[in-house]
Amino acid sequence: MNPLESASKILDTMLGHLGIAANIGQEDGPGGPTLQIQSGESRLIIGRNGERLDDLQYLVNRILRRANPDAPRIKVDCEHYRSIREDKLAGEIRDIAERVKSTGRPFELRPLNAYYRRQVYGILADDPGVETRSPEGTERLKRITISPKPAKTQPS
Repeated sequence: MNPLESASKILDTMLGHLGIAANIGQEDGPGGPTLQIQSGESRLIIGRNGERLDDLQYLVNRILRRANPDAPRIKVDCEHYRSIREDKLAGEIRDIAERVKSTGRPFELRPLNAYYRRQVYGILADDPGVETRSPEGTERLKRITISPKPAKTQPS
């Protein structure tokens, strides 16, 4: 069984134990393998600000990687909630980066989990005008600081 099918079975079992009936679709798109949940109880699955969806994704990946350490990271979405949120986050991050470059002042983002921090780093990876950093530690939610990249001086 491939990792996406295994993850789908894990998620279906979890939702079944929670008493939630759902159809789980499998997608292998540019953002990586994704499980797309369709359910009449999407509000219960997504939770407040996507927190329950984040928890489901975390658990699915932990269980999957315990059985198959080489498995890719699987994204869990519900009725495209995460995709819409990622598009919105990408726009916000690009706007903040432009503001940081124009004002020269750093900006600290709201606390983000590891999944969304990876998104931020990916969005800004090719922007030569800013740099990002987050605090060390084991906290689940961390704040990324976006700062202007110092100009390199030419040796004379």
